[in-house]
Amino acid sequence: MKTIAFFNNKGGVGKTSLVYHLAWMFGELERRVVAVDLDPQANLSGMFLDESRLSELWTRQDKKTIDGDIAPLFEGTGDIADCPHLERVTDRIGLLASDLALSRREDELSAQWPKCLDGDTRAFRVTTAFARLIARAGRIFEAELALVDVGPNLGAMNRAALIASDYVVVPLAPDLFSLQGLRNVGPTLKTWRHAWKERVRNKPRDLQIHLPAGDMEPLGYIIMRHAIRLDRPVRAFARWIEQIPGEYTKSVMGEEHVPSTQHDDDGNRLAHLKDYRSLMPMAQEANKPMFMLKPADGVIGAHQRAVQSCYGDFRNLARDIIKRLDKNK
Repeated sequence: MKTIAFFNNKGGVGKTSLVYHLAWMFGELERRVVAVDLDPQANLSGMFLDESRLSELWTRQDKKTIDGDIAPLFEGTGDIADCPHLERVTDRIGLLASDLALSRREDELSAQWPKCLDGDTRAFRVTTAFARLIARAGRIFEAELALVDVGPNLGAMNRAALIASDYVVVPLAPDLFSLQGLRNVGPTLKTWRHAWKERVRNKPRDLQIHLPAGDMEPLGYIIMRHAIRLDRPVRAFARWIEQIPGEYTKSVMGEEHVPSTQHDDDGNRLAHLKDYRSLMPMAQEANKPMFMLKPADGVIGAHQRAVQSCYGDFRNLARDIIKRLDKNK
């Protein structure tokens, strides 16, 4: 199973919606996928599940969320769950759900990080809790892919989530803030990658757990149009879009020589998704992806064409991701 994190230091770029729709599209392409919600805000979980089901998962004594699955380890009474709770959304889509309580684990993840350098066994167990949970869920579900949604910060929780990831996709909005996010994300990934490998060299000899490689290999970026403000002229966004290839090459890929590549020809660009804001309210009401909306959901006329276009965009994106993963085998 390949694990892909969707990460940007800039929030509000449509990242969670992207993960949600890609999970459904991979299912359409007959790929088994686990969607992993490692953002304590639990927005991805809320897109997959209705409020009554979420409430049930959160309020059970044996809480059926990621936080419930890792609680014994963080509370000193055991390790992560042998059999993580996986919500079976469809036959091909499973969900590791989140909840607000997950944010309480940030301090412990931060405290255990430096202890890995001392070869502390518990420090390694805590730091790899997410990685091991995702791997176990993937084996149970026989998944080919895990798609990880994380919050827009550079904290210890996201570091643990990224260590669990083989690849990283960066969603971007066409604005200054996303460009600055690239300048933060690239060096941070490099630092975390090297720091984790240094810690792995200090692992205890008797440690009986599998440690993730922590490669965090950049898979590409996706320009999201969800965040476009209607009060700004199109040329303002074009100006930022044209700067993305060079900034991504420099900050994320770590290449000193930055070619003068147009974004349409940039090999690092996975997609430039259109703005489907008119479909989102209907998709939320119907509790389904935008590209699966039907006339019964209120889709008529121009909306039908938008649904077809949306389906094609996400199908092409999912196929491109699969192609890149296959190429990197």
